[in-house]
Amino acid sequence: MKTFLAIVLATVLSACVVAPPTRKVFVPVPQMPRIFAYPAKGQSSDQTDRDRYECHAWAVQQTGFDPSRSGFGGNERVVVQPRAPIGTIAGAIGGAVVGSILSGGQDRGGGVVFGALTGAMIGSASDANAQAAVHAEINESVAASHAGAGSYRRAMGACLEGRGYTVG
Repeated sequence: MKTFLAIVLATVLSACVVAPPTRKVFVPVPQMPRIFAYPAKGQSSDQTDRDRYECHAWAVQQTGFDPSRSGFGGNERVVVQPRAPIGTIAGAIGGAVVGSILSGGQDRGGGVVFGALTGAMIGSASDANAQAAVHAEINESVAASHAGAGSYRRAMGACLEGRGYTVG
């Protein structure tokens, strides 16, 4: 009986040690804001270029968002790869030890298995919470990028309209 329980425990623990295959999750990053400005007061091409540059500098200063930075582009993606189930492994090992101790001399193998399974479930919940926190952080970052891009676009549009352009 003890040999059977030891084999079951070894199987459970070895299943926890094998990391799941790497999975890539692509999170879209906002496109660089495209702003079309049409000269409404006969501005020359040189004047339009100068006004666009000055409005860009002003919009960046006002919003703190610069779409021309190298870290911002429409084709960038964030790759999320799951980490090894450290909490599950540690929970299973710790649970096996505690289960062995608490069972005393009576059915020590059953205590080990029960403790390992209980610890693995608790550790698995911890791993899931850690993964959810990473996803929440990425979502916040993407939301901040979207908000910054929107603020920049509004500031740029306001500046160009103030200089006599029709913004579309």
